[in-house]
Amino acid sequence: MKIQLPGKSLYWRISMSFLAILIILGLAYVLITVIATNRYYNETTQRLNAHVAESMLAEVSPFTNGEVNEESVSKIMHSMMAVNPTLEVYLLDKTGKILTFVVFDKKVKLSNIDLGPVKSFIHYGGEKYVLGDDPRNPGKKTIFSAAEVRENDMLQGYVYLVLASEQYENITSALLGSYWLRVGTNAFILTLLAAFTIGLILIYFLTRNLRVVIKTFRQFENGNLKARIPEENMKGELSTLSHTFNNMADTILKNIDALKEVDSLRRELIANVSHDLRNPLAVIHGYIETLIIKEKNLSDEERMKYLQIVLNGSEKLKHLVSDLFELSKLETQQITLHIEPFFINELVQDAVSNLRLMAERKNITIKTDISTSLPLVEADISMMERVIQNLMDNAIHYTPEKGTIILNVNMMEREVEVNISNSGDGIPEKDIPYIFNRYYKVNKEKSGIGGSGLGLAIVRKILDIQNIPIHVRSTPGEFTTFSMLIPVYG
Repeated sequence: MKIQLPGKSLYWRISMSFLAILIILGLAYVLITVIATNRYYNETTQRLNAHVAESMLAEVSPFTNGEVNEESVSKIMHSMMAVNPTLEVYLLDKTGKILTFVVFDKKVKLSNIDLGPVKSFIHYGGEKYVLGDDPRNPGKKTIFSAAEVRENDMLQGYVYLVLASEQYENITSALLGSYWLRVGTNAFILTLLAAFTIGLILIYFLTRNLRVVIKTFRQFENGNLKARIPEENMKGELSTLSHTFNNMADTILKNIDALKEVDSLRRELIANVSHDLRNPLAVIHGYIETLIIKEKNLSDEERMKYLQIVLNGSEKLKHLVSDLFELSKLETQQITLHIEPFFINELVQDAVSNLRLMAERKNITIKTDISTSLPLVEADISMMERVIQNLMDNAIHYTPEKGTIILNVNMMEREVEVNISNSGDGIPEKDIPYIFNRYYKVNKEKSGIGGSGLGLAIVRKILDIQNIPIHVRSTPGEFTTFSMLIPVYG
């Protein structure tokens, strides 16, 4: 028996897969939270400082007669940076060209600012989150505040304020990195442990029924063929799987029982054949041996008598072997049915004609009472012919000299009833349940009736495989009747 390692069980494979998914989702959660928080901070900062540029213009006019007033601009710009060192102040012309600026370390790399975001910011009055160019970092976008610069209602340019300077961003990034490292790590670990623990518990209960299925499979594999999955506890696909397995197990068990039965029948057949063939073979062997030993001392009359005994013995042997193999094929279901419609009255008349000579030798009278308006019946015609022949043979064997056999065929509701009755001693009630068993004979020693003892067993098997019932009624000292109901065609 294989030992299932914990790491290879379905429970642990699902658990490890669940853990991997949790880690990926946790990292994605941290990343999304960082991005969302950063955007939230930037948008809040921009909203709070949306009117800083307009406030600067209220204190000073950057242009005088269309020219940049360097002194005034420098004064107000430095004043604003003194109050808020995170600001970077730029003065742009109408095309976005940087005319002058005040920044912390004067490392400005752009000479022009894209005016698209600037105009959009001004249009929405700072209520919409807009990112603009970062003059110190080409290709990077940043939050800003902006306002138009007008002189005598003529647009002269723009004031462009970067709200998060490079120095501020460096400090903020370092602080935020440390903050998120602490908060993110703690939250991630706690969330992961809690989710994983809950997940293990849930997976345990979800796979509980699956473990029952696997346990039953292993029991069946180890030889417990009666192991079955309790279907009442299963749901969904497991219910279908359990039902399928149970049906499969039942089928396998039936097949095994059928094979055992076939093997038992085979052994029984061999035993019966060896037993039943011994007597006729001994008779044949004995008389042939006598013919050889006494060849010169036997008269022609004695020789013919012995040869006739040998011939009768061989005939009996032939019939016995034929009956044995026919019964064996019926019991092992090796017979293929050919169901077809036919007239049962014609089949009965033919059987009577074939056996009338045998009946006349015993002075037995055969009477028939067959309806002339019988419909077609549905059965295997060759097998039904054998049934009627065996029943007639049985009737002739058990009917005394000058006795009577009556065949009655009439219509019932949806079946045709065939009755074969014979006069005689009858069958004791205690013997009726056993008369269809092989080799069973009523008062064989007393009556001296021969036969293989297989005729009625063959009849029962043929009728059973066609689902045709047969009943026996017997009145001691009067009549014994075999009745069968054959279904009507259509």
